[in-house]
Amino acid sequence: MELCACLASLKEQPAWILALSTVGFLSILKASVGTLLWLYVSFIRPGRNIAGYGSWAVVTGATDGIGRSIAFQLAGRGLGLVLVGRSPDKLRDVSAAIRDENPKARIETVLIDFAGDLVEGIARLKEAIKGMDVGILVNNAGMSYPYAKYFHEVDAELIKDLIKVNVEGMTKVTHVVLPGMVERKRGAILNIGSGAAVVIPSDPLYAVYAATKAYVDQFSKCLYVEYKGKGIDVQCQVPLYVATKMASIREVFFPHSIGRHICSCGPAVAGLREKVHTILASFPCLVHGLPFARDCC
Repeated sequence: MELCACLASLKEQPAWILALSTVGFLSILKASVGTLLWLYVSFIRPGRNIAGYGSWAVVTGATDGIGRSIAFQLAGRGLGLVLVGRSPDKLRDVSAAIRDENPKARIETVLIDFAGDLVEGIARLKEAIKGMDVGILVNNAGMSYPYAKYFHEVDAELIKDLIKVNVEGMTKVTHVVLPGMVERKRGAILNIGSGAAVVIPSDPLYAVYAATKAYVDQFSKCLYVEYKGKGIDVQCQVPLYVATKMASIREVFFPHSIGRHICSCGPAVAGLREKVHTILASFPCLVHGLPFARDCC
């Protein structure tokens, strides 16, 4: 009886009230479903068997910070590593450290100075991965300002290096590695962006850095759409403050925990501090209804 009375009451309402109520209900339903999906992807969904992408992974910027941490995680999961960096000594050190933890680790190294001669470096990478089953590419190499500066105070050399390392280098490495993934119809590309370009509305005093990371984010979104039908997943991670040399901070979030979270994509391994990154980075996307998660891990 109560249901019938309720339906009768609804029929008596003006059409415009019914229309507004319907729109409101659908909006709330959409937001609720989106929130539940985000919670599942970020906190509940188990990680994938990343070895299924291929037997080798290319990691740029592998000698320090997040890149080094990811390299350790990938080696621990049985993948061969192609470590890319500009310092031969650091590449030897990180290779030795990985082998100490994983004596059977397969490791190749490639010298690329992303602020230097990219043509020669990219040619070395192309030769090194020829015939390899490269299933994962981690574009981690990057640089920032030495300290905060107004844009008119930033020298031309720093602007050139920021664009060359953060934009041109990542683009050209992807262009070399991607064809093999397309041929094998499987692969994953992980680009390390920044919360400076996605989470916060602007990053004053780091304008060029934030702009280059906005390129990384948009580049990742476009590749995700282009190649999702070809068996290739593309993901852009947008960490906030991490205690690395580039960030010039010593304590907030540590690269080993961020690397572990990136490679796990599930709650079994990642801890609370890593989840704060996910929550903060996802909040603006939830508010504006934008896609955030990339189905990579």
